[in-house]
Amino acid sequence: MQLAATGVRVAFAAQFGAYLDKRELQNAFPTKVHDEHVNDEELWLDYVADLGDGFNATYSVAYLLAQDEVEASGEHLPRGRVLVLGGDSVYPTASGKAYEDRFEGPFRAAMPQVPAENGPTLYALPGNHDWYDGLTAFLRLFARRDGSRIGGWRTKQTRSYFALQLPHRWWLLALDAQGAAYMDDPQLEYFKGVAANIEEGDRIILVTPQPAWVQSEEHPLYYDTIDYFLRTVIDPTGASVALMVSGDLHHYARYAQTDSGQQLITCGGGGAYMAATNHLPEAITVPPKHSQMRRQSTGMPYKLQKTYPTKLRSRWLGGGVFARLPWRNPGFATMLGIMHTLLMLSLNNAAGRILTVPIFMMTALVMFACVFFSVGLTEAAAKITPVVLGALHGCAHIALGVVGLTLWRLLPFDEYRPAVQAGLAVVIYLTPAGVAAALLVSLYLLIAATFKVNVNELYAGQGIEDFKSFLRMRFAPDGTLSIYVVGVDKISKKWIPQPAGSWFRPSTALKPRLVDEVITLGPAKQHAAPPAVLPSDAPDPSHTA
Repeated sequence: MQLAATGVRVAFAAQFGAYLDKRELQNAFPTKVHDEHVNDEELWLDYVADLGDGFNATYSVAYLLAQDEVEASGEHLPRGRVLVLGGDSVYPTASGKAYEDRFEGPFRAAMPQVPAENGPTLYALPGNHDWYDGLTAFLRLFARRDGSRIGGWRTKQTRSYFALQLPHRWWLLALDAQGAAYMDDPQLEYFKGVAANIEEGDRIILVTPQPAWVQSEEHPLYYDTIDYFLRTVIDPTGASVALMVSGDLHHYARYAQTDSGQQLITCGGGGAYMAATNHLPEAITVPPKHSQMRRQSTGMPYKLQKTYPTKLRSRWLGGGVFARLPWRNPGFATMLGIMHTLLMLSLNNAAGRILTVPIFMMTALVMFACVFFSVGLTEAAAKITPVVLGALHGCAHIALGVVGLTLWRLLPFDEYRPAVQAGLAVVIYLTPAGVAAALLVSLYLLIAATFKVNVNELYAGQGIEDFKSFLRMRFAPDGTLSIYVVGVDKISKKWIPQPAGSWFRPSTALKPRLVDEVITLGPAKQHAAPPAVLPSDAPDPSHTA
């Protein structure tokens, strides 16, 4: 029932998302540029995305974010005074209760009290899962006019997008640009107002809900909104975008441009199931060549520098689908068992006929379900490959049903009435048929993933909670930005209550480590010195001998 309800809400949001869009209504909300740290000599800032799925994974990350300091690979990294949530703070769909249970609860337990010093500030950008109720619950939680507290963190933003003026002429701009939708006018005007204060040579961190730079194959129009924003808002200022960062994909991946040093980072390891990295391209062009915009920035090449987990580890984890999918999804296996039991009974009651109404209905249902599973859940422009794979998947299930019928007829139940046989099938046949069908689905997912079909389902079905990650950034007194990528190979699943600090601590200490080299980005360019003004009675140097 939960799966069905979630599916209905997701389908409703997909069909009527434009009617649920509340971004234009935010024009009535206050406009703020958050500059409370602009004069700091040094600032630490944390970034995390894709939270609010399972408690163990989300709380493992929240626990590390809440500690005064994290030691990773010999580096002592103090807690960020600013925490930026990069999207999808709750799964699978947004609601007030979902935020309370899946996000607020773990984060309040991790830091129940404001630290002794001025408490850290939290800013949140919505992702697609936050949008499933039209941002209603998101705005109530994060965009209150007078701010609010989530445990020891305090919120200050007043809209679903925001701008932070950081020390040493750094800026962080967070865009609420969902998919291929146009940027709404109030948001565009807000950032144009921000850009009026950005000077030539300033450095910008651009936060987006999706890593459009690597999703262009499945979503050709996603990057168009970002490119339009860069050309119309950022380029006229003379500032440079040193870093783009996003979540949405539940892994860590970094692309770099050789000449400019610009970094494109995906870091969606805040608490949701792990996503594959082995299908990421080794090189991309940004903006993508197949943009449909009349004007477009010049495409620049970027190379993949690092992934977490590694591509080899990701591929190996994908092969674990046979061990994980049937046992971690008993409801799914039960549904398959019911389907195969009905298929077997329809074949068994054919009375020598090749085609009957029950056989037609069940085989049609199986084929439709398999093709829909392949086509409907694959984000790709071309649908031929998913259709073929889905049809083959359906044929495999029908063949499995024939094998099941053959084995069933070996049992001494032929003389029983159909109703009795149906009851016996539920008791004897349903469970092994469900397990066998789940293993068949696992085999299909493993094969389909090699064709970039149902890749997400291959890993989502396994529910791998490990390999979490977040970014910890340091703005140094000299204006350089150092980015530390903190990864946790194994989360904690057992917690011990404690009287002070976080409500629970892991029974076995978490072991964070740096999963990429320390990424260093240079400071803002110094303003050109104005020409010297000579006194009126001084000789003109150009006329001296």
